[in-house]
Amino acid sequence: MMSVKIYFEEYGSPKVLQQADETVAEPGTGEVTIVNRAISVNPVDWKVVAGYRKEHRPVQFPAVPGNETAGVIEAVGPGVEGFSVGDEVIWYGFTGAYRAQANVQASALFPKPANIDFEQAASLPVAGGTAYSAVHQIGIGIGDTVLIHGAAGGVGSAAVQIATALGARVIGTASEANHPYLASIGAEPVRYGDGLVERVRALGPITASIDAFGGAASVAATVQLVPDLSRAVTAVTDEHSTTAGIAAVVAAADRLAAVVKLAEQGTLRFTIAERIPLADAAKAFELSHAGHLRGKIILIP
Repeated sequence: MMSVKIYFEEYGSPKVLQQADETVAEPGTGEVTIVNRAISVNPVDWKVVAGYRKEHRPVQFPAVPGNETAGVIEAVGPGVEGFSVGDEVIWYGFTGAYRAQANVQASALFPKPANIDFEQAASLPVAGGTAYSAVHQIGIGIGDTVLIHGAAGGVGSAAVQIATALGARVIGTASEANHPYLASIGAEPVRYGDGLVERVRALGPITASIDAFGGAASVAATVQLVPDLSRAVTAVTDEHSTTAGIAAVVAAADRLAAVVKLAEQGTLRFTIAERIPLADAAKAFELSHAGHLRGKIILIP
């Protein structure tokens, strides 16, 4: 079978991305062939291509970026149990997602419920899983007032929905254009930038914080606003959060099953900011790098 992929042969800007046809062989032992219907774009994708992760997780060139998709099984290899041709599935890995079709290990698949569309399903593992892990890592629940930095993005908006479902009050930072959206999903929006600490304090004491934005300003605000930094966590670890002693999100073992269930119940839903053809993956990288998006970017094969 012929397919299309986006790949890179050196680290660099979005300009290093290339497109090529590839032949997809019959799936091997333990593998299935999936036809991707939606590919989720995450900041980690352009960070991998830029080489920001090469010291800890180098890639082997040529490499295909992307770490989550949703699609349909087209063929099943020997030794695969529990999946059949025609099943709708979610796939999550480290790289390899920016393809129209792919052979993947069946062990990396999760069944997609019928009432979740492919775009929502493809958004669940990274943004949903990170948000779920963060919320549960610091024990958010009834009685908490949680400050979420970058609350309109993929991780941030998922954290808002999960925290409010658990009974917490949520204050979310975002640009003013995204304030109505944050209010619609249960957060009290505040504008980031100069004066953030004062604006948040005017809304009352903060008991916990999730940083989905990162950087010096977010970390400084967290340090000033959260009395107990053991109840602060960041999805964007950098020198600022490390110096402040703010913990990184630790992936919860049950995160994918949990967020799929939340989506199936209607508790968790992503706004799709952009739908972009797979061939225009470089444009998706530029939008993701620029930030300030509302929700998720989806590539359509």
